[in-house]
Amino acid sequence: MAAKKILMLVGDYVEDYEVMVPFQALLAVGHTVHAACPDKKAGDSVATAIHDFEGQQTYSEKRGHNFALNASFADLKAESYDALVIPGGRAPEYLRLNPVVLDIVRHFFSASKPVAAICHGAQLLAAAGVLKGRTCSAYSSAPTLNCIAAVPVPCGFRAWPPASAWRTCSGRCWRKSARATVSALPN
Repeated sequence: MAAKKILMLVGDYVEDYEVMVPFQALLAVGHTVHAACPDKKAGDSVATAIHDFEGQQTYSEKRGHNFALNASFADLKAESYDALVIPGGRAPEYLRLNPVVLDIVRHFFSASKPVAAICHGAQLLAAAGVLKGRTCSAYSSAPTLNCIAAVPVPCGFRAWPPASAWRTCSGRCWRKSARATVSALPN
């Protein structure tokens, strides 16, 4: 498969593993991945957060690492990318308020390009108005998803669902492994 150019939208307090693992995995299989954040440029960094379930009613949040950006947000042209990755964490809470971010998300849906939104990343999809009638998985926020007419896929947040139950919000099936995810990108 030919290498693809993938955009990753991030912000301060993005979930540590949800940004670092996909970023490194996609690079490892030969793709170009540009991580960008509004109001920041290549060489800047965002703070990550580490969330964990430690027995309370919700997850705890701790400071993670600094994640270096390799693209300048002001220079982004969504049409030059083949796919979009939106990690979760706290970042989507405020990224969803940025009209330029929402336009970028809408571009990927209108162009039928693959979109992977992880956990709270679905908040960006909801804010962009692209989830109506689509199935998606996300952090257990079904009331929020129902408000925008998405169809949440039930799954526990303490354990991964079986690969056969995985879905993406773009409607493309990225199942079983990172290799399957990569092979789902258009040629």
